[in-house]
Amino acid sequence: MDNPANRETAVAIFQAALASADPSRLVQSHCPAVVDAYRRGNCRRLMLAAFGKAAFAMTRALTESPVGELVTRGTVITKYGHVPGTLPDPVAVYEAGHPLPDAAGVAATGRLVRMLEDPDPQTLVVCLISGGGSALLVAPADGLTLAEKQETTQCLLEAGADIGELNAVRKHISAIKGGRLAALAYPARVLSLILSDVIGDPLDVIASGPTAPDNTTFADALAVIEKYGLAEKIPSAVYRRLIQGQNGAHPETPAKDDPVFADVANVIIGSNKLAMEAAAAKATLAGFETVVLTTELRGEARDAARWLAQKAFAIQKQRPAGKKICLISGGETTVTVAGTGKGGRNTELALAFAEAIDGRPDITLLSAGTDGTDGPTDAAGAVVDGRTIARAGARGLSSGVFLARNDSYTFFQNTDELLITGSTGTNVMDIQIILLS
Repeated sequence: MDNPANRETAVAIFQAALASADPSRLVQSHCPAVVDAYRRGNCRRLMLAAFGKAAFAMTRALTESPVGELVTRGTVITKYGHVPGTLPDPVAVYEAGHPLPDAAGVAATGRLVRMLEDPDPQTLVVCLISGGGSALLVAPADGLTLAEKQETTQCLLEAGADIGELNAVRKHISAIKGGRLAALAYPARVLSLILSDVIGDPLDVIASGPTAPDNTTFADALAVIEKYGLAEKIPSAVYRRLIQGQNGAHPETPAKDDPVFADVANVIIGSNKLAMEAAAAKATLAGFETVVLTTELRGEARDAARWLAQKAFAIQKQRPAGKKICLISGGETTVTVAGTGKGGRNTELALAFAEAIDGRPDITLLSAGTDGTDGPTDAAGAVVDGRTIARAGARGLSSGVFLARNDSYTFFQNTDELLITGSTGTNVMDIQIILLS
């Protein structure tokens, strides 16, 4: 990229968003509430259950506070490569697969379930929940195998199902999602501190809502399968269970009037919206007039890219001479995989955006995942401008060819426009930053 100043500014704004979603700081601010819940309940035991990409950082913050002295046992399940140190006894840490669940996740979840055996009203279960929890907290329902859950998840991901649709299915083929963790812990008290990675922060969708009442049914899960034409693609045992559940052969996930939620508190401590507010504040300090386009960017990454480009064109056309403008959006798009290339939703969005703004050097975009990973890659996303396509063409690279095979990562690897942050320890969806200069 030959406009390093704009790239550096966009990255600095993104870093401010990450700082606001720092799981350690967020958990630390809620530790007094944990101690208060323990004392008000006259509790004798504190069980810690942490799962998600930010589970390690959240747990470390909790154990380094006065709460650490109260922890009786703890189980932490996080993604491979997200354990930058050790945690004190009696907390055990396990790494597992994401976005596809694996055998390590099943084994770790089994240990977490056993930790919660024999709950009583004088036990406080503190859950630290973050994005990725759906894949990492994995316990196939009776009669189903891990392989069948993996295949179902892969089918839904490749079909372009959004997180709500994906989790509606996962909750109904699981023994622990959709409020079932709260049911396992009952009659213990449950306090969940949640880092949201879902648009609108719906408690029943974040990490598939293990401690929240479920608003979906077997019928809703089947509707997702039918919508994407997956009835004959997912394993027959999974489809059969959904049909049986719809017909009443399997119990529904617990709803809001279930007594298991009588002493459960779910608290959102960080979200994409809060991260966007921090990004906007940073941009304003840098001299930009800041406009938040949307907090709910969703749909196909390429369609979202074109929508963002049209917004940028319209605002750029009205921009007074000399005024710098920063446009910010957040959310989570999807990619319907048709090719065999390498990439994620942020690099695909960035490549489609680069095509749309080709020849407009006054526009720069950063699109990145706040967890530091974009799909199955080591990049958080990419930073592009109106010269990206021309520079690539000079190297013999056709953006259309790379998009057709969903190979956006390789494209930006060749143009040196990937944004690589490493694991950030947090996860509050994606952020797009557009600079008009």
